[in-house]
Amino acid sequence: MISGVDTYTFEALPEWGRVPKGYELGEVAAVAVDRDDNVYAFNRGPHPMVVFDREGNFVGSWGEGVFVRPHGLQMSLSGDLFCTDEGAHVVRQCTLQGEVIMTLGQPGVGSGFHSGEPFNRCTHTAESPDGSIYVSDGYGNARIHKYTNDGKYLFSWGRSGTGPGEFNLPHNIACAQDGLVYVADRENHRIQVFDGDGRFREQWHDLHRPSAIFLERSTPPVMYVAEIGPYLGGNRGWPNLGPRISVLGIPGGAILSRASQDASVAPSSDALVSPHGIAMDSRGDLYIADVAYTGWSSLFPNSTMPDSLRTLHKWRRADRPTASSNLGGSSLT
Repeated sequence: MISGVDTYTFEALPEWGRVPKGYELGEVAAVAVDRDDNVYAFNRGPHPMVVFDREGNFVGSWGEGVFVRPHGLQMSLSGDLFCTDEGAHVVRQCTLQGEVIMTLGQPGVGSGFHSGEPFNRCTHTAESPDGSIYVSDGYGNARIHKYTNDGKYLFSWGRSGTGPGEFNLPHNIACAQDGLVYVADRENHRIQVFDGDGRFREQWHDLHRPSAIFLERSTPPVMYVAEIGPYLGGNRGWPNLGPRISVLGIPGGAILSRASQDASVAPSSDALVSPHGIAMDSRGDLYIADVAYTGWSSLFPNSTMPDSLRTLHKWRRADRPTASSNLGGSSLT
């Protein structure tokens, strides 16, 4: 399958990603790629972090007994992983071998519903070039929290609403090289842009439920956005709404390309169902985390769920046959 347009064209690799016999890869909520192109699948199975090499071979796993409900994953500037655990209301910074070296929040203790205090079912993190850490707090709050690189709380911004600087489920967050902060305001169908002090800059529409974002450090930079499809009976199955991956230009957020397996037309075990996280390797290939089991019944209520759904996809960059030296942006899923 080839999908996309012009210089952003991808080929799905349905056989990518192999685990040992009897080993279970759960529903993948987020994905990240390290400097060696190893792929980290943060999933809701018995082995929360499953690691593959670039070819899809199983490398190992860790995180058993640590995480409650994986949600977000980001590769830090130092090469560690920020693991956002929605169920435990915390963000853990872990080495690539699974050692916890810092925890933001109090495990198992959430702040009050829409209290504005960190955290109530936090969703994701982003790290600025100066090392500051931003946390989107989206399911029980409508806030963005900022921390120093050693975990000291600085301030927060945002509240529930539809206006500039307000949020209706801030589901994902990314930070660019210039320090600007991008928030996937999912149920407001937009991406909002802020400076490092939380001041609103602009907003981008023409999106449908943006669920995850990844910034490619190219020149000029581009953003990859994972959008999920409609769950409402009135527009379920409508075309041009997702699930899909959109490519946006920076600045301005202009749509450069859109790619989808068009699952709404032909749902299958390999279809893109509910893309929840996205990352890129050094060659420009995409890795997409898919909460397919969660999304299937809402997206396809009249279709029988396959016995096995793909929850981690690899899309090979078809228009870029060789490695590009300007890639390697942090994984923002």
